Amino acid sequence: MTNEIKQVMEKLDTIKSELSDIKKHMVDIDSIMTEEDYLALIDYRKEKSANKIISHEQLKKQLGL
Repeated sequence: MTNEIKQVMEKLDTIKSELSDIKKHMVDIDSIMTEEDYLALIDYRKEKSANKIISHEQLKKQLGL
């Protein structure tokens, strides 16, 4: 191989390695809780502790489904 090709191959190997590191440290965007999600979670917990929440099955029974 010529010197230029060797340099290109070395750079490609470096890029591959860096890309692999980036992939390892990426965060799934769906796993990040937004402020809106957090506020909804707080509301849910309040409603649950006040026994205002019913199950899906209970709701279907109430609606006659």
